[in-house]
Amino acid sequence: MSELMERFSELSVSPLIPSLPNDVTLDIVARVPRSHYPTLSLVSKSFRKLIASSKLYKRRSQLGITQNRLFAVLRNSNTGDFSLYILHRKLNCTNRLVLVQSLPTMSSRGSYVPVGSKVYVFNDIDALSIDCTSHTVQPIPDIPQRMSFKVVNAVGKKVYVLGDSFCHVIEEGGGWWKGWRKAVTVFDTETQSWGAKLVKEDMAVGLGPFWSDSVVMDGKVYLKGCINRNSFVYGPVGKKWEVMDETMNSEDWEGACVVDDVLYYHDCSGKAVLRAFDRKQRCWSVVNGLEEFLGAETAQSKWCDAVSYGEKKLALFFPKKHDGSKVICCAEIALERRQGGEIWGQMESCDVVVDDGVSELVKCVAVSV
Repeated sequence: MSELMERFSELSVSPLIPSLPNDVTLDIVARVPRSHYPTLSLVSKSFRKLIASSKLYKRRSQLGITQNRLFAVLRNSNTGDFSLYILHRKLNCTNRLVLVQSLPTMSSRGSYVPVGSKVYVFNDIDALSIDCTSHTVQPIPDIPQRMSFKVVNAVGKKVYVLGDSFCHVIEEGGGWWKGWRKAVTVFDTETQSWGAKLVKEDMAVGLGPFWSDSVVMDGKVYLKGCINRNSFVYGPVGKKWEVMDETMNSEDWEGACVVDDVLYYHDCSGKAVLRAFDRKQRCWSVVNGLEEFLGAETAQSKWCDAVSYGEKKLALFFPKKHDGSKVICCAEIALERRQGGEIWGQMESCDVVVDDGVSELVKCVAVSV
C-alpha cells in the first residue's frame, strides 16, 4: 500500500487518464515503445513527469520489455562543445540525432562506456554516470590515480580502465625501446566503488601506448594498437596480458563492434566492405549482401563507426556529402549466419541523422532502457 501511495505522489494526484487508476496507466505506458516517449511527454505536465519517473523504467524492466537506444557524443566544430544526443525515430519513420537538452556539455577528454541503462564517463580524474532513463547526471567516485592514454570497457557490471603509469627507456641488445607500466583499475557499478590498481611492468609497446580501438569478446578486452605489434588482450579472470592473435591483428580494424561474439568493422582502406572476425574460427570474412549499399553510400567516407544494436543487428554511422553539405548518416543492418558459416547483412534503414554541417561524431553507444 505504501508503494502505491508513493507512486501516486511521484506521478500525479489526479488520474493521468480519466477513469483509469494511475497504476494501470503506468502499466500501459510501460508497454509503449521507448521511441514514442518524447512525443508522450508533450501531452501534459503529468505525462512528462511520468516519462521521467524511475518507476516507469523499473516497471519496464519487470515486464522484460527494455529496448536498445543509441546515444552519440557529438563535437561542434564551431564552438568546440561536446554534447550527448539520442537517436530518435520521428513520426515520418526517419531517424534523427536529437540533443538531450537536460544534460550539461560533456568533457573533451571523456571516455564513454554503457552499462545497463547508464553511460559512464571517465575523464582524467573525475567520473560521472548518465542515467539514460531520466536523462540526469550523477557523480561517481574519482579515478584513484591519473592514467594517460586510457581506454574503458565494460565486462559484465564492471568497468575496466586501462592506461599507462609512466614510460621509461630500456636498453637491450645494443638498441633501446620504450617500456610502459600498464595500469588497470576496476569500477564496480553495483557497489559504486573502485578496486585496487594492478600494474603490469615493462610492457614493450614500441613508439607509444596509442590504441586505435578496443572491444570486449568472450569476457576479455582486446586493445588494437596503432602499430600492429602493439596489440594486446587483457583477461580479467587471472588478470593476464597476452599478445593479440596474429590473424585478428592482421587487419587495421577501427570503429568496430561485437555482435554475437563476432567482431565487425567497416573497411575504408579500399573497396567499401563490412569485415567480420570470427574468434572461434580465427578467420576474417566479408559480410555478404551489402556490396551495393556500401559502394554507393560509404565509398568516400574517411571513417565509419559500428555499434552493436540489439540482437543480431548493428548500426553504422558514417559521414557523406548530401546536397553539397557535410552530414552524418546512420544505417541499421541486420546480420544472419547462413548454412556453411557465411555471414549476410541486410540494410533495414539508412537516414541522415545530422545535417548541420558542423557536428563531428566522437562516440556512439547502445543503452538498454
